[in-house]
Amino acid sequence: MTDADGDTVNETFQVYTTNADGTPKAPVDLDGSGSNGVLVSPYVPSGSEAKVTVPYGILKPGVVYTFRGSAYDGSLYETVWSPWANFRIDPYVTFPAPQTSSSIDSVAQKAQEIFRSDPGGNLMAPDSGGKQKCSSADDAGHKLCFSFTPAKGNDAKMRPSVRTAAAGDLVPWCEDEPYDHSYITRTDACLKSLGSGNLIFASTDESDPPLGIATFNFEQRIKAYRNKGESGSDFAEFDQQLFITPTHIDSALQGVNLYWPITTHCSSCDVTSVRWTNLDGGINDGRWESGEEGAYATQIANVTTKWTGTGKEGITLDWNVRGQVDVSDLTVTSDYGSSGPELTVRCDDTIAGSAPGCVLPYFTPTYTVDTNKYPAAGAYYWLMQNKSGGLGTGDEPLHYLGRDTTVTRPDGAPWTKDDSRKVVCPTGSSGWTAHVTDSSLGTQTCDEFAMATTHESGGFPGGPNQVTSGDKCAQLFVDKSGSGYGLFADTRIAVNGPSWSETCGRAGMPSTQNTGPFNLLQPATWRLLDNDAFYLSNPGFEHCTSASTTCAWKKIG
Repeated sequence: MTDADGDTVNETFQVYTTNADGTPKAPVDLDGSGSNGVLVSPYVPSGSEAKVTVPYGILKPGVVYTFRGSAYDGSLYETVWSPWANFRIDPYVTFPAPQTSSSIDSVAQKAQEIFRSDPGGNLMAPDSGGKQKCSSADDAGHKLCFSFTPAKGNDAKMRPSVRTAAAGDLVPWCEDEPYDHSYITRTDACLKSLGSGNLIFASTDESDPPLGIATFNFEQRIKAYRNKGESGSDFAEFDQQLFITPTHIDSALQGVNLYWPITTHCSSCDVTSVRWTNLDGGINDGRWESGEEGAYATQIANVTTKWTGTGKEGITLDWNVRGQVDVSDLTVTSDYGSSGPELTVRCDDTIAGSAPGCVLPYFTPTYTVDTNKYPAAGAYYWLMQNKSGGLGTGDEPLHYLGRDTTVTRPDGAPWTKDDSRKVVCPTGSSGWTAHVTDSSLGTQTCDEFAMATTHESGGFPGGPNQVTSGDKCAQLFVDKSGSGYGLFADTRIAVNGPSWSETCGRAGMPSTQNTGPFNLLQPATWRLLDNDAFYLSNPGFEHCTSASTTCAWKKIG
């Protein structure tokens, strides 16, 4: 507002609804007097901004309005109104009332494909053709050699199909996976990329043909048990299986014995001897005679490992296969690798209320918000993910704040989610207060993103998104929007709404929408320890490709 004489000036504001073409239609009662009242600003110095606050509820979301103003310097009014300017209050996201039932499983997981960092010396030749390991020569001038050949995409026919899972298969879903791939979940490992092994009995004279060859296909399973209720043991436990299928055994060898030496790098583990079984679960011995071949000649080597330690421990493994043929006393051992980080098993007894257990921590689980039952919360999390660079997705997983954290409060006690929450959502006379909202939403509570249970919380000390106050977060609130609801900017602190440069979010959220979405994110579900990564999915909004326009909720299932 400017005045030629330099007088202080106020502004009278008038708002109208609009016709379909955006022209003024009918005046809006801005002051609630019932007589189409206007709002008048306080006097302001010439050259400065005049503004008024419209009481909550008078302007409706999603409605196109137009407004104009007229100045007054205490003695003279402007002779004309300013030009009309149209505006509309749009929510960032819209959604209906919560659904009463839902088919969304918040903790359901899909297996992730992995690529082993240490497939073993016998599988690491430059041409991926495998390396051969041979025994010393015996007095007769013979040697026994063993080589592994990696599986290839066109080698699916190498392993004769077993159409039904083997009795006692630790990972039954593995049977249906491609032969040349490896997959893991939080508790299961399916290794169908071990390839084939050739046991060769030959003369030390390289010009002589082999005296006999036996060929086998190999697969492996690992099963970790999250607690003794799953394993049946009083200890944390994980089991391993090696599936060996003979595809050819020369008669000159008479028979073949295979052994499965396992090296377990563990401070407190009890490892059983290898037990051999058939596909039908019957007892066997790891021996095959000439002519035994095909899927139904498969034998399974079984090993159980019980962890008896305290705290937590990552357990790495080394694997070999040792071969012997009946026609000779020679033996040879091949190397097909180690667990590497991908297959390292972690066992612990640190989770409150849970018996000791083990998992494969390389697998990053995904927690799925039930956006059917918690649409307001899902809308908020989805918006923050899209405005904050994808936090909780892709290369930006969240990291769990566990009770085993080494981060402490000033009194030396471990930092907790309540400590983080107090930073972003403080209570008391100087704390956060709820925005006025439609009464149909019930009690409003403070909800933060990223959640207080993560290292990414704005309240977590030293975290990537740390703030000194929740006032520095993007401010939002849930309110009525047409026949449904929406997520809006809370402009009480940041008058122009979020800048989206904020590293955290703080939203007024109906109490049930705040407390319910993560009730299944229990650490025992995936044995989440401090700094374990996990993803966050909000399926009812992930059909929207951009947060630059209003995203509308979609029912799942």
